[in-house]
Amino acid sequence: MQQLKTPSASPWYALVVGALWTLPNSALGLLAGVACMPWGARPEWRRRECALGFRHMPHRGCGGALTLGNVILYSCEMLDTPCFTYAHRAGRGDEPCISLADHERAHVYQYMVLGPLFLPLYLLCGGISVRNRFERAADRYARQLGSWWPWSAP
Repeated sequence: MQQLKTPSASPWYALVVGALWTLPNSALGLLAGVACMPWGARPEWRRRECALGFRHMPHRGCGGALTLGNVILYSCEMLDTPCFTYAHRAGRGDEPCISLADHERAHVYQYMVLGPLFLPLYLLCGGISVRNRFERAADRYARQLGSWWPWSAP
């Protein structure tokens, strides 16, 4: 099985095209991050993820994250924190922890390919759920077991 290239391994112009293609989604993420800055959210450039991160987003507890285009909103101090896979949390197996940064990076890549189509497709595939092929692909990528592309064979 041939794996899709990661955007960071792609030519610079492919990164620019992907970022422009998903700009409407990124604008939503940027708006949310800036709106939460009075409550402690802090921006940082995440080079490896090709994204602007906002840490300390208002949220109960730690570990939550949401990616919108090239913007990652997360509640923790560090995005490079361990978390459970969707399958593990749903009781579908005892899987090792993954890096939240790796999981969210997969979503950034998905957004850069699908652009404005990402959110409708994500919702059609089940939203925030273990059944969602986007979440399973992000977990698979974070476990280093395959591609971040949602329609790749597991």
